[in-house]
Formats: sequence, structure tokens, C-alpha cells
Amino acid sequence: MSLTEAFAGRPTLNMQRVFDAPRALVWRAWTNPEAMVMWLGPVEWPAVSVKQDLRVGGEWRACLRSPDTGQDLWQGGVYREIVPPERLVFTFKWDESHEDGPPVDTLVTMVLTETEDGQTRMDFTHEGLKSEQSLTGHKHGWNSTADRLEAWLATHKD
Repeated sequence: MSLTEAFAGRPTLNMQRVFDAPRALVWRAWTNPEAMVMWLGPVEWPAVSVKQDLRVGGEWRACLRSPDTGQDLWQGGVYREIVPPERLVFTFKWDESHEDGPPVDTLVTMVLTETEDGQTRMDFTHEGLKSEQSLTGHKHGWNSTADRLEAWLATHKD
């Protein structure tokens, strides 16, 4: 059974953002751990560590840390598909219980498309979320993360 089949009936987050940046830069932001640590995570849980083995079957790991409490939240997964500079598919799972109980495997698909005016549209899907509560939490987290990515892109256009 594929992950997508296993996710039947589980909530899915779909979002789209347009960044005023070239696709190559947005791709680099997602595939370079030194860049990714600068924007990954919502504003209240920014990343402090990102590691990537950017190949199909390679693992990624990230640690988000609360500036208020110092608590760490670890997450990670495996790259399933890599099509530079347009498509990145990876599994996503929290290391420990988060939001609504024990963690579950989920799947993130990120597709980048160049627009006619030189911007980049990101179509983002996070499927297999555990519950509506998890969907709400991840919607906030990924939207805040995309805001942070947008700010990072604005300062790295060179």
C-alpha cells in the first residue's frame, strides 16, 4: 500500500504562495540546509538545526526551538522525489507526540513554477495529517514558515 492510499480519509493541507524571487533561488532555499535553517519553522518555533541528504532515499532532519521556553521539536523524513528546480517530495514525521498524540507519517509535495513575470509560484501539499486539529496546527505552521521564507528571499536576491 502506498502512503497516499494509507492517507485515505485523513486531512490534507493545500496552499499556494507566489514569491517575488526566481525559481532557482526558491529551490536553493529548500535544498540548502544553511539557507533552510534561516527560514524553516513558524515564527514561534524557528529552526535551529537542519540536516539534509538530498537524494531520493536520503534523510532530512530539523529541530525547531521555542524562543520562549527553549523546548525543542524534532522532525524528519525521507526524500521520495527530487526534480530540480521544480519538485520536491518528502515524508514528514514528528519525533515525539505533538498536538494530538503519537506522531504519524505524512507526505509533503512542493512544486515550484516560474510565472511569466519572473516570480515563483509554490504549490504545497501536506497530506496524511492525523486530525482536523493537526491540520489547523500545520496550516498555521506552514503559513508562518512561508512568511519567513518570503522575508528570507527578499534579502537574498543577489
